[in-house]
Amino acid sequence: MPPRPYRKEKLGHIIHEVLAEYLARNFSADGALVTITDVQMEKDALHANVKVGIIPFEKAPEVWKELEDRKGEFEHMLLKKMRARVVPHLSFVIDNPGAL
Repeated sequence: MPPRPYRKEKLGHIIHEVLAEYLARNFSADGALVTITDVQMEKDALHANVKVGIIPFEKAPEVWKELEDRKGEFEHMLLKKMRARVVPHLSFVIDNPGAL
């Protein structure tokens, strides 16, 4: 049974809210401001691309590495908060507005 059309958007919105709140309270990036700018769900709703804004941009590589290292922790936290059977696998992408 294919996922309902609004399910991906709802999941993306929930992931955005939960991760943004968690990063604001529990994630220190040593002088960098880290925000979630967008969450895009894949067609199968099993993968989520999380766009992350980082200021100053020079700290982006080390912040991205820290996010990737803690990906399992974030997925576990989402599993508990969402009370879902399956949580999408997260992929972090640096959102660089200067590259537009």
